[in-house]
Amino acid sequence: MEVVKKEKYYTDNQERMAKLAKALSNPVRVYILDFLANNLDRCCYSGDMVDDLPIARSTLSEHLKELKKAGLIQGEINPPYIKYCINQANWDEAKVLFGSFFNR
Repeated sequence: MEVVKKEKYYTDNQERMAKLAKALSNPVRVYILDFLANNLDRCCYSGDMVDDLPIARSTLSEHLKELKKAGLIQGEINPPYIKYCINQANWDEAKVLFGSFFNR
């Protein structure tokens, strides 16, 4: 059986923007990013955020996982805690990608 290579219609930037947009598609995730961006001088533990949000710790964990998967945040494990920060390189990339998209 011959494998047919599917033609790519989207640029790498378009695919990256879609991945970032998906991560930003939930208001809790936007809140988390806002919280972390306002605390750029230090990283935050998930427990710091769970006290401010009306969601379960497990739900927060899932949102953090999605943001990490998109590369917008990074986590450092210090058992039993996980410390989260903005991934500055990817944050800057997102600003450039969306900025150039919306500034046409």
